[in-house]
Amino acid sequence: MRYAQLVIGPAGCGKSTYCSAMQQHCIDIKRNIEVVNLDPAAEHFSYNPLIDIRELINVQDTMEDEELQFGPNGGLVYCIEYLLENSDWLHDKLGDQEDDYILFDCPGQIELYTHLTAMKKLVSHLLNWNFSICCVFLVDVQFMTDGAKFLSGTMAALSVMVNLELPHVNILSKMDLLTKSARKRLDRFLEPDCHSILGDIEVSGITAFNDKHRKLSESIGNLIEHYSLVEFIPLNLKDQDNIAGVLVTIDNVIQFGEDQDVKTNDFEEIEEE
Repeated sequence: MRYAQLVIGPAGCGKSTYCSAMQQHCIDIKRNIEVVNLDPAAEHFSYNPLIDIRELINVQDTMEDEELQFGPNGGLVYCIEYLLENSDWLHDKLGDQEDDYILFDCPGQIELYTHLTAMKKLVSHLLNWNFSICCVFLVDVQFMTDGAKFLSGTMAALSVMVNLELPHVNILSKMDLLTKSARKRLDRFLEPDCHSILGDIEVSGITAFNDKHRKLSESIGNLIEHYSLVEFIPLNLKDQDNIAGVLVTIDNVIQFGEDQDVKTNDFEEIEEE
């Protein structure tokens, strides 16, 4: 069995930073994790990728091609589809080493995960290549500190869960950038409470929507609260214990290490007097 984290989320949410920090943490604890860059528009990241999609195709190439002439978004979708058409390239690069643990640093175009089929096809390939996969969905915590934004981010996470059909861990990134007051506001949403969310929306002044859409917002809030479909784990990359906790959670989801032999110690039997 091989193991993988599909690291996804909106642009700028900290996916590459997460991959780099997680890899460095594993180096510190004497554990091997590789990172694969699947973002054809990436310019800078601080890890050394095992595989880089830009060796196969770059989004800039699709924009400058006289026949294609794509924009940034269309070019990025084309690059992922081109990767799928040439999946043998990725398969050969990955090899077939047992017990591999790989982070796939994915593009930040949210429609790739919410309703397009390209990433789902990639997931099918990885499953066929004997990977146990966890989807790690990052959301910038700075955009989740009021009720309306929290509902929006939660529905985006739920849409990804439905589309990709994978074990799913939602992470609030950039916790170290929050002010103390913002952290206090966030605490109300980490354990979703419908009344707190709706109350926050009313206080924020979105009264025009409250009269017409309050029942819809309330239904969404109840769905989140009563069925626990979406929960978020805070991630502070300056806290090694926090990083270790997130890694343990994901390891449990993909059952990493459960097939390893249990180490036992031999003890001499104590003779009865």
